[in-house]
Parts: sequence; structure tokens; C-alpha cells
Amino acid sequence: MKKTKDENTEEQILEAAKNIFQSKGMDGARMQEIADKAGINKAMLHYYYRSKQLLFEAVFNNAFLLLAPQLNTVLNDDSSIEEKIKNFTTNYISFILKHPYLPNFVIQELNRNPEFILKMKENKEFPNLEKFKKQVNEEIKKGIIKPIAAEQLFINIMALNIFPFVAKPLIKAFINADDETYLQLMENRKTEVSNFIINSIKH
Repeated sequence: MKKTKDENTEEQILEAAKNIFQSKGMDGARMQEIADKAGINKAMLHYYYRSKQLLFEAVFNNAFLLLAPQLNTVLNDDSSIEEKIKNFTTNYISFILKHPYLPNFVIQELNRNPEFILKMKENKEFPNLEKFKKQVNEEIKKGIIKPIAAEQLFINIMALNIFPFVAKPLIKAFINADDETYLQLMENRKTEVSNFIINSIKH
């Protein structure tokens, strides 16, 4: 029973911390507030996480490790570049619609603490571009796609998928969209983005 209780308490702490960090950022969050939201006292919170930085890193790791497999799948499966683009766009947009806090949360922390990404790179789940680069070059040689640097193609895929979520309030204001309209636009982007990128690189 104790093990289950401990795991439940840790889950409560991480969920509470995620909500507080998401709304107030690392600097604005207070350990007492996180403890209150988790329904525990501050001493118990410090028993699990000795400092706010350690707690933040745990929350950030969880967030990043939700995203990393999405990238790894598209980079390392055996599908064509065209299929990779379609699969990544569909899977990523579906995933972020379920976890809308993630893009801003990750980018906010990387801007606050750029060195933190060096720690993340040590994780075996961290995306590796080597197979993707090799595959892009092979498809260029075969005349399947136009010449393009694999790094540029990867950035295009990432940017077109991530930006609409990071800039949600701005986009909604520009196009005068309510939440329902915005969500429908994001659903439509599953095909719009992949078609746009594929058409730009196909002969």
C-alpha cells in the first residue's frame, strides 16, 4: 500500500507543479503554492523534491519525454519522407491538442535556461537526425524530392507544426477566431501542412 500511496503523492505533486509552472513560470512559482495545490504540506513536498529547480526539472523532463517519442518515430521509422511528413504532422497536431500546454512550456524553459538542453541531449530519447538526413539525401539522388538540406526540411516541419500552438492568442486575434474555429483550423492543418511541405519538395 505504501508504494502505491507514494506514487500517487508524487503524481499529485507533479500535476500540481505542472499547473503552477505553466501559469506562473519557474520564477513566479512558490513551493508553498504547489504543496497547497497538491494537498500536502511543504515538508512533504521537500521530502520528494529538495528544491524548486529539481521539481521544475522533473516536470520539464516529463513534458519533454512526452514530445520526444513523437519526433523519434518520424525520424527513425522506415517510411518515405512524404509519409514521414504526413505522419508527423497528423500525430503531432493530435498530440498537442491533447496537451496544449507543452509547446509554450518547453520553449519558455529553453529561453530561460538555454543550457538545460545540454542535459536533455544526454537522454536516449533525445531525437537523432542522422537517419533522416541520410534518407533525405537518398531521395534527392533518386529524384524523388528536390534538393534541400535535411536540416532545413526538419526545421520547416517543426516550425509549421509548432508555431500555431505557441502563437495561439496572436493567431486567434489576427483571424478573429473563437476557440471552436481555432480547433477546427488546427484539425485542418493535419493535411494543409503536410500537403504544403510535400508540394514544396516534390518534383
